[in-house]
Amino acid sequence: MDLNKNNVKKILGIITFTLVLLALLLNLGAVKTQLMFLWGILFPFVLGGVIAFILNIPMTAIEKQAQKMKIKDKIARPFSMVLSILFVFAILTVVLVVVIPQLGRTVDNISEGMTSFLPKAQKWMEELFGDSKEIVNYIESLEFDWKSWLDQFKDFALSGAGSVISYTMSATMIVINGVVTFFIAFTFSLYLLSQKENLGRQCRKVMGAFLSEKAAERFIYVCRLSHTTFSKFITGQCLEALILGAMFVVAMTIFRLPYALLVGVLIAFTALIPMVGAFIGCFVGAFLILMVNPMQALIFIILFQVLQQIEGNLIYPHVVGNSVGLPSIWVLFAVTIGGKLMGIAGMLIFIPLMSVLYTLFREWVNKRQAARKKSEKQS
Repeated sequence: MDLNKNNVKKILGIITFTLVLLALLLNLGAVKTQLMFLWGILFPFVLGGVIAFILNIPMTAIEKQAQKMKIKDKIARPFSMVLSILFVFAILTVVLVVVIPQLGRTVDNISEGMTSFLPKAQKWMEELFGDSKEIVNYIESLEFDWKSWLDQFKDFALSGAGSVISYTMSATMIVINGVVTFFIAFTFSLYLLSQKENLGRQCRKVMGAFLSEKAAERFIYVCRLSHTTFSKFITGQCLEALILGAMFVVAMTIFRLPYALLVGVLIAFTALIPMVGAFIGCFVGAFLILMVNPMQALIFIILFQVLQQIEGNLIYPHVVGNSVGLPSIWVLFAVTIGGKLMGIAGMLIFIPLMSVLYTLFREWVNKRQAARKKSEKQS
């Protein structure tokens, strides 16, 4: 190898990178501590970016309508921002006002219904296994005292009250820190939304200063692709969940099934979780109805299967369609990996993220194939 100036720089760069990597591997504990400290500092701004991204979806739609109505930009921007915040706040208010009180009443109804349901279930099991004396004798030996279970739970809660009080100050500090973090994040998101065009121009200038023109254009293209994919996915999932929840409320009301509003809202929220969310809502809804009437629970499960087929074959393809442009097998892969790494949030993030990677890889493969065919023709 010719040891010219460029090669010496490359060798020194490789040596430096190797030494830095070795130092990091030998001090993983300290590196992890510093990374957690850095994440604690950056978290409010990351959260603010997420809030800004979500608010920007309805805000952009409102701004487009304002432009069609020929409203001045100075008025359209704050007007659309306020409407977007009110829209999200209204959704959260509906959940707090409608779902939570009804959920509390549901828990009370379950505690009352279990006292009558368990003996009925025990009798039904005895009739089902009437031919097997051993199973019948075992079922008869079981004693279900639901009230005593509740009393034991209350005693446990009260006995633990003393230890809970000792942690009141620390819990209060956690709540205060959470409120402060959210306030900083929300303020930062408002700044991002109000100055998004200026921030975009500044980012392009920075990239132009430190990257080549080709690399800068490629980076901007990936950012735009990611923004479009994530926006379409979030919009489609929310609209599809809203339609599915409304279908359950209407259908359960028609068939006079209990907890129609609670189950409808629950399924709408769980449907935001790709692939498995609606089934979680089905399980919870079936359990709630089972405490009231087992036959109605069976009707609910059949109704769920029917509505799920209608939603999956007719509504979802038209509402969400191929917004993420990802084959089903890769959707399953993204949900599995995202769930393992980050839980429910990972399921939501990894589908559009996998779609972006899939699109970039497909473009790269097509470009390589086109270049190979061109070289073969020339030869």
